[in-house]
Amino acid sequence: MTTYPAQHAFSRSMPVRLWEDGFAQDPYRYYAALRAQGAVGWAELAPGVPAYVVTDRQAALDLLHDTETFSHDPRAWEATVAEDCPLLGMMRWRPNTLFADGAAHVRYRTALLDVFDEIEPHDLRARVHRAVRLLVDRIGLRGEADLVTDFARPLMALVFNNLFGLPDEAGDRLDEGLGKMMEGGAQAAEGEAEFGKYVLELIAAKAERRGDDLPSRLLDHPAGLTPEEVTWQVFLTLGAGHEPTANLVSNALSRILGNPAYYSTLTSGARPVMDAVVEVLHHETPLANYGIHYARKGVSFHGAWLQAAVPVIISYGALAHAAEQSATGGRHPNDASHLSWSAGPHACPVKQHTLLIATEAIERLTQWLPDLEPVLPRERLRWRPGPFHRSLTSLPVRFTPRAPRSPGESS
Repeated sequence: MTTYPAQHAFSRSMPVRLWEDGFAQDPYRYYAALRAQGAVGWAELAPGVPAYVVTDRQAALDLLHDTETFSHDPRAWEATVAEDCPLLGMMRWRPNTLFADGAAHVRYRTALLDVFDEIEPHDLRARVHRAVRLLVDRIGLRGEADLVTDFARPLMALVFNNLFGLPDEAGDRLDEGLGKMMEGGAQAAEGEAEFGKYVLELIAAKAERRGDDLPSRLLDHPAGLTPEEVTWQVFLTLGAGHEPTANLVSNALSRILGNPAYYSTLTSGARPVMDAVVEVLHHETPLANYGIHYARKGVSFHGAWLQAAVPVIISYGALAHAAEQSATGGRHPNDASHLSWSAGPHACPVKQHTLLIATEAIERLTQWLPDLEPVLPRERLRWRPGPFHRSLTSLPVRFTPRAPRSPGESS
């Protein structure tokens, strides 16, 4: 077992409540309270559901690489929470790569890496361009739009439905179910059920008739995944692909449009969109608190005593905020000090796919609607509740109306 610094006691009488409405609007105050407790803070993810929260980068790296001390299997924790716990949609055990350790994790992850490696960048780029074109044609004549509900979220539904072999019109079901599940609260169980039904129907259709899509390739992969295992890999990848990427796009757009000097350099091509995306990963990372682990037994870890069967969450949002406060100069696109892509055996397997989708979507949108103007100043934007994500509720904009593309117009 890895040896960590000696423990110290910190008060558990007042956990930092990440489920409060105030957390959505000003998470940095909550992160400061967590960091004041040391490398590991004590929080609640929902009323009465505690968790340890790692806010120190070295502690996070130690956690992510120590597969002997920590597990991703939540079943011991699940036995301690109520059946209607609003966190179960995001934390319940399923036979997929996120909740697996050892050989099972390697088997699932290898299958996912192999099928995603078959997606050529030019093919993914074309899918993104097609989705942006469809959405711009929908909103163009209006001269106004909400870049969250009219662009970022439906864009991901279009792209991922296309990759997973579903028609465009199925996108609303994907978007709504995932949104409810991510926010937690009263609608979490309903969202989990809706999303689960969506995925089950998809795999049942692909098991009966294959297509040129990711679920079909998973079903036929040499790893020999069962239809149930494929279902849960798709449940994971659709959710992890759609929601954080949509938030990455909308968070980046809010930063770009809220800074006229920045926006003008982007639209002129003088400054790449990747700069804005990297800024979001450092300052408003879309999956702010996750990377869930469980100590296999009680252990002293970076000054705190961690009990078994209690979630240990990595606060990528707190890590990014701490890095922001200590940073000097600009960011390099490959600077991953924010750890938004995680690290170790469970590091994000589709980082490049995600970056391509986000940057192409923003570039294409700002090319076709080059005079986007925010309706509200950035400080008045509202954020969706929930302990896990950093996600805008809306991003209203105005622009010069644009007629839909004619059939022969170049894309």
